[in-house]
Amino acid sequence: MLFLLLVVGAVSAQIGSDLNCTVYNGTEFVYTSIAVACSNIISDASCAALYPADDETIVPSAGTNNARPFRCYSTADATPAPIDAGLKESSISQCPKRCGFCCLTNAYSCSNKALPSINCATITQSQCNDPTWRVVIAQECPASCGLCEQGGCVDAVEDCANDVTICNSISLQDFVNANCQRTCARCTTSTTASNGGSGSCGTDLANCAAWARNGFCTNTFYSAAVRKQKCPNACNLC
Repeated sequence: MLFLLLVVGAVSAQIGSDLNCTVYNGTEFVYTSIAVACSNIISDASCAALYPADDETIVPSAGTNNARPFRCYSTADATPAPIDAGLKESSISQCPKRCGFCCLTNAYSCSNKALPSINCATITQSQCNDPTWRVVIAQECPASCGLCEQGGCVDAVEDCANDVTICNSISLQDFVNANCQRTCARCTTSTTASNGGSGSCGTDLANCAAWARNGFCTNTFYSAAVRKQKCPNACNLC
């Protein structure tokens, strides 16, 4: 989860009292990309009415220090504004994007794999929605794309659930098996999201991430037992 609370002396942040979903860039606190990566649960118009901003052109957005609407987290109307836990919980459940709290929603509140085979930090939103990337991201970097609740099992094509009859269509089985694994219950039992720990699976060797990128996990020169012994997490063999 991209959630950084950095204590920096004598730093004034326009964002205000609540620094969730922000990062210090050396000069000021700014929102991370995940702060606004989700959608509001209720309509954007309703969120704007519930959490009004002094200037509608200045609301939380990635890379900026635009002030959150005070009602997102406080009963005050000026800084320093004490954080009201009840108001904050309500804004997260209704209008997380409006308030720049996407990183605190369940979809983003997990850890990426400890030793992912891809660079979680460079994943873009377009990759999150790309069928080529979506399945591997769900397994390696779920927090980067809001896939924490999917258990590592996702549809590569997001609209599979629109017509579940395809799951039983004989002529579409190749497509279903490749692209609609969650909707059609085709995920393997080993396809689960990693929480970054070793758990009962064991601990990867220090070089496993590099080995995985170089093909160790699929190289049949090494037996499955050896791969699981050396790099169980990086090779998704838990």
